[in-house]
Amino acid sequence: MRYHSTRSLVQQLTSREAVLQGLAADGGLFVTDELPELHIDPASLTGGYAGAARRVLGTLLPDFSAEEIAGAVEAAYGNTFADPAVTPVTKIGSMHLLELYHGPTAAFKDVALQMLPQLMSRALAGTGRRLVIATATSGDTGKAALEGFADVPGIGIAVFYPDGGVSAIQRLQMATQKGVNVEVAALRGNFDDAQSAVKALFASPLKAELAARNITLTSANSINIGRLAPQVVYYFDAYRQLTEAGVIRQGERIDFCVPTGNYGDVLAGWFAKTLGLPVRRLIVASNANHVLSDFLETGVYDRRRDLVRTSSPSMDILVSS
Repeated sequence: MRYHSTRSLVQQLTSREAVLQGLAADGGLFVTDELPELHIDPASLTGGYAGAARRVLGTLLPDFSAEEIAGAVEAAYGNTFADPAVTPVTKIGSMHLLELYHGPTAAFKDVALQMLPQLMSRALAGTGRRLVIATATSGDTGKAALEGFADVPGIGIAVFYPDGGVSAIQRLQMATQKGVNVEVAALRGNFDDAQSAVKALFASPLKAELAARNITLTSANSINIGRLAPQVVYYFDAYRQLTEAGVIRQGERIDFCVPTGNYGDVLAGWFAKTLGLPVRRLIVASNANHVLSDFLETGVYDRRRDLVRTSSPSMDILVSS
């Protein structure tokens, strides 16, 4: 199973290599053409959240051994989340809420960013290589990534956030993060500026300079398949919870309404649907920065507008990956 850029077929990598590289050399995201041929039967999922994680990750990242995946799942979710269900589903009126805030930093991105360090460290084992992670954040990714990667051997992380563009508690969480391998910096501008600057690093001479020292420059943003794959898990697990509770019948299609600014979270839902999860509709929910909603409704992606800073800074994005 090979991953290649969304922009070309030139570079063909294993999932292990794609996790380490993060962003393709041409700026594209790593995807696999084999996705439509893969299938996960939701009825076959057993063993709670950990069981779903082992199955989904083993399918999307097949050159990690079953033992490596199992160890990574235990390390990421064994005792790091406040709720033993990791991402419990609760009923609210006629709908159900998938709770993604029980991780160590209370960000939904904890689900992926507790797993990504485990995948990266296992992929690095025995290679003699080291990693430097450059990550842009509008708040959630930064604090979750710093927590996940703090003091992980062989990996250093630098997080860049827009000055004044994250909540006060998020800034404090990042600025006070403990760890010998973490750095945090504010940038003038908004999240799009920070994300563009980080992506520019991947095309800069710095990447080659680091490579000459056997150091790989990579990212913990949702541009990394190792960030995306763990997010696919909670779509399958939500369905498992609903069927086990008798809310829906096995095979019954459901809708997911996903608040998204960079599109990574709803892309994970699309992966889940393509893998066989009975999803009828994926609904993209936007805030005042509704560039994605406008694009889906009109077919025109127009970022020529002022960024609105809201109480949901993770969605304050005009240039989605």
